[in-house]
Amino acid sequence: MGSTQEVIVRFLRNLGSRKEVEQYLKLFSSVDARRFAVIRVEGAVLQDDLETLASALTFIQRVGLTPVVIHGAGPQLSHQLRDAGIDPERVDGVRVTTPQALEIARKVFIRENLRLVEALESVGTRARPVTSGIFEARLVDKKRFGLVGDVTQVHTEAIDSALRSGHMPIIASLGETPAGQILHVNSDVGAAALARALEPFKVVFLTHTGGLLDQDQQIISAVNIEEDYADMLAEPWLDSDTRTRLQAIKELLDGLPRSSSVSITSPENLVRELFTHKGAGTLVRRGEHIRLHESMEKIDRNRLAELLEQAFGRKLTVDYFTRKDFYRVYLSDSYRATAILTLEDGIPYLDKFAVTSEAQGEGIASSLWHCITRDNKQLFWRSRLDNEINGWYFQKSDGSFRTDKWVVFWYGIHNFDTIRRCVELAKAMPPTLKQHSIGS
Repeated sequence: MGSTQEVIVRFLRNLGSRKEVEQYLKLFSSVDARRFAVIRVEGAVLQDDLETLASALTFIQRVGLTPVVIHGAGPQLSHQLRDAGIDPERVDGVRVTTPQALEIARKVFIRENLRLVEALESVGTRARPVTSGIFEARLVDKKRFGLVGDVTQVHTEAIDSALRSGHMPIIASLGETPAGQILHVNSDVGAAALARALEPFKVVFLTHTGGLLDQDQQIISAVNIEEDYADMLAEPWLDSDTRTRLQAIKELLDGLPRSSSVSITSPENLVRELFTHKGAGTLVRRGEHIRLHESMEKIDRNRLAELLEQAFGRKLTVDYFTRKDFYRVYLSDSYRATAILTLEDGIPYLDKFAVTSEAQGEGIASSLWHCITRDNKQLFWRSRLDNEINGWYFQKSDGSFRTDKWVVFWYGIHNFDTIRRCVELAKAMPPTLKQHSIGS
């Protein structure tokens, strides 16, 4: 590994634990270059955050990963149209593109494409402008929208050529009919078409908002389509733009491998979103159902034991499943994530919270936590002092108490005597994992 790459990897480790950063680097590096990521950059980001964007993309390339980048230029095009005396018209949210507007649009897209390429080249990142030859398209509805295209086929030869030569392909969202007529293609539509053609691990939308926003204008950290989609669409606070984007993301993910995910983040948080479990934006995955079991009757104990031992790297004690009654067990359909609760003095205790290494970073942990907090108004649990996810636990808890071996966390408990009792109970819990790691 070259010295520059080592510096970048050390920087990444400052964002998250060494284990999680190296896990993502290994994961992303294990696939063909074209399958790492498609990154869609909105025009406002190019306009206002070009330097930050170029820096983030440079970091990614320096660790040996090369995304396929596609950009829009909406604000820039609106400005140029107004300067030309053309009122930017929209019908059903689609920009109407007359022949005169298309002439301006083509120049704007090529100019913005070169601005990004030059910004990348100026910091030592090899990039290649790709302004044609990618999207074969057809007219959507010439009478209503003018020269607006819908992608019918993606030609990847120029992308593959750029990647083979170590260049980052920077794609302008322009399409062509088989007869050669240039068409304006919405960059979201172009990004989705690229993703379906390349089937990347990551599809990233870089925006100013940095994620999908909730009713308090706070970023929603994760969306599990299987668990959250219907409920979110029913929320009265969901605005039309967010609803449309969420529906488009679901449609996109439905056509991609289950390993693919979509992130919405900002340029300054792109690296953190890609390389840490916590992320810094909204992670959307197809996900899976998390089911509540109030007994072990319908649970495959062997599979559950494998999940726990893989997640913790240690064997369970032989009496784990018979030592006490379980209060609630939350378990994903794939047996890749679980939360096991017992009842201690009438208060739910989180005995195990486990996500396999394969599933980490998929947003399952957040979905699992949502299920726990939905059903349990109070909870306490303990975690070893060196547990790498303690930072996440601190965020999720109302309070904590540190002992010589454990950190005891709780939420929904406010009485001091009750908190003290919970701490004592947690400290006294007998071990449920053997001391030696698996394979030792």
